[in-house]
Amino acid sequence: MSNPSTVLFDQLAKLGIETTTHEHVPLFTVEDSQNLRGDLPGLHSKNLFVKDKKGELWLVVAEEETEIRMNHLHKRLGCARLSFGKPELLIATLGVKPGSVTPFALINDTDRKVRLALDAKLANGNVLNFHPLRNDRTTTISSADLLKFITSLGYEALIIDFEADLESAGAN
Repeated sequence: MSNPSTVLFDQLAKLGIETTTHEHVPLFTVEDSQNLRGDLPGLHSKNLFVKDKKGELWLVVAEEETEIRMNHLHKRLGCARLSFGKPELLIATLGVKPGSVTPFALINDTDRKVRLALDAKLANGNVLNFHPLRNDRTTTISSADLLKFITSLGYEALIIDFEADLESAGAN
């Protein structure tokens, strides 16, 4: 079987997408990343693998500082109430371990079971950084190329402006 990262980079190359990858110690949290990344330019993310009460799976990809209100997220996604997906389900569906999930993992969702919600800050963010299926590397990609990659896999990202959601929630 091929190395999953090789399959990912082969797919990106086939699409004409240029990336840069940096090696580092394994990172498991946003805090780990913030402490160790130095001055790596671009936006960074937090990635939530969640499941609604009806069994629908979501990958929510937000800019690392974006506040995600889990108790309201289901309303924004238009689904049933959400809980975090179990590690076994993450591995079975997206082929990555906790701490390594990013939009790149959608390449492993061959049955297209996962729906993608992408923070508007990232969709419009110019330079983005994600783990390439493993948490001891960070790959830099343009937001346009990320969207091209996602589309090439047969996904349509639901773009969400989480900040607008917070402002409107605060107004109620």
